Amino acid sequence: MIKLYKRLSLVTVILAVAFMSVQVVSDLYLPTLTSNIINDGVATGDINYIWRTGFIMIGFSIISIIAAIGNTYFATRESQKLGKKLRSDVYQKVENSSLNTFDKFGTASLITRTTNDINQIAMVIQMSLRMMINAPITLIAASFLAYQKDSALTKVFFYVIPILVVVIGVLMYFAVPLFKSMQEKTDRLNLVFRENLTGVRVIRAFNKTKYEENRFDDANEDYTQTSIKVNTLMSLMMPLMTLIMSGTNIAITWFGAHYIADMQLEVGNLIAFMTYAMQILMSFMMLAMLFVMIPRAQASAKRINEVLDEKDEILDPVTPKKLVAQKEQATLAFNQVNYRYTGAEKLALEGIDFKVKSGQTVAIIGGTGSGKTTLVHLIPRLYDIEAGEISINGQNIVEVTQQNLRELIGFVPQKAVLFSGTIRENMQYGNAKATDEEIWQALTTAQARDFVESLEDGLDSWVEQGGGNFSGGQKQRLAIARALVKPADIFVFDDSFSALDFKTDAKLRQALKTDVTNSILVIVAQRVSTVMDADMILVLDEGKVIGKGTHQELLATSQTYQEIVASQLREEDLVNE
Repeated sequence: MIKLYKRLSLVTVILAVAFMSVQVVSDLYLPTLTSNIINDGVATGDINYIWRTGFIMIGFSIISIIAAIGNTYFATRESQKLGKKLRSDVYQKVENSSLNTFDKFGTASLITRTTNDINQIAMVIQMSLRMMINAPITLIAASFLAYQKDSALTKVFFYVIPILVVVIGVLMYFAVPLFKSMQEKTDRLNLVFRENLTGVRVIRAFNKTKYEENRFDDANEDYTQTSIKVNTLMSLMMPLMTLIMSGTNIAITWFGAHYIADMQLEVGNLIAFMTYAMQILMSFMMLAMLFVMIPRAQASAKRINEVLDEKDEILDPVTPKKLVAQKEQATLAFNQVNYRYTGAEKLALEGIDFKVKSGQTVAIIGGTGSGKTTLVHLIPRLYDIEAGEISINGQNIVEVTQQNLRELIGFVPQKAVLFSGTIRENMQYGNAKATDEEIWQALTTAQARDFVESLEDGLDSWVEQGGGNFSGGQKQRLAIARALVKPADIFVFDDSFSALDFKTDAKLRQALKTDVTNSILVIVAQRVSTVMDADMILVLDEGKVIGKGTHQELLATSQTYQEIVASQLREEDLVNE
């Protein structure tokens, strides 16, 4: 929390403290004025004194109201500004982090940290700028003023305050761990809910609706029971505090009445003393509330700082070189590249070595888990390699900025992702200056023009969140077109033809060969028909290249490739090959 407090504006904090100090002074002076009215006005029948003092009380009340408004404004403003800044910082941190950050924290947890955790921090900051200032000042000043009114009656506090401390301590002992666990249970609830939403088709297809409902109910029940426990504990605070304050009032009234009877205390002073006593006990209550909320906010702050302090694994060079687009002279080379996932004992990729140039297509094929997607993720530097070198246009990619590198790459991920908005907005995602003519050309190459033209609004047709109003094949073709709109030296297609039928697949590959002649094409595929026309085919197995060459060369030299071909093509097709 201390690191987050340092982010607060000193000027705003000083203003909040100043307004709160004025409010506290005004509130503390009112019981003394009440005492004066009773002692010097009511007791003597001086009506003018009562009116004068009453108007003074109204004046101090107005000052207290204005000060309270001022303090609330600055406290709220600063806490919400901090919340806004934290949300922005966490978002930017996550956006600029490597994929390992997502793997480490998880999407559901990152969402919880960005929303619920930051809201907790903002709320405690606001309470701190109000209660944390109000309570100590009121506690000290009210104790001093109460002592001035009657020192003998202050002995009551020697009995009341220890009882108060024990009650608050016991409640905090049980409540604080529950508050901390609620954050983790919120993560779990978000995770299950998010999985159910994203996997709703699979859930229904396998008739697992009831199973998922039970799984969500378990997480929901766990969160609910914890919330009930902690709120039940906290609900005890108010009646216990009321009981203690009522007992205190009874004790003060009892002893005060005896002092008045013995002519040792004036009635006005007793009333003022009772008011100060309530202010002292309320200050303890406010501090107790803060002590309960701060550990919860501390847990949230720790989770936020974990994200903000996460070490960036992929860093731009201090003095970056410039990677220039080469068009017809572009090259892509892997030189004995090794890669290992964070914490893994075994290499995910080992000894990857190949080179291609403009106009060539390199295809990557292999079994599930052989490292195909991992390999293409290294090209835009979504992960950093352990050994070897990856160069584009003769330049080592670690010597240039990530932005500069990715400007030269058009990437189509394994899962087609579309954003809510129009088709035109999605197409301009990689090239904001793309004209309608360029967009239509990319759609034509991606075999998406026909179905886009059939839509009533054409390029202005709306795309739902995640492209939910399009089929899998349509989403893949739109994702491919989005990449092709971008002028790039290298186009990477990570199993991007899997949802296409064989006819569309063949037409798309032919269009790529015809329309994209000055760029390097990197294609990851499961189908032999998709890769057989490539200039170079890499056969991966357990992260190693066990075959490299053209379709014909691999048929003659690679047993693994022969097995893949034999599993997909008929015997007569093999003979024709």
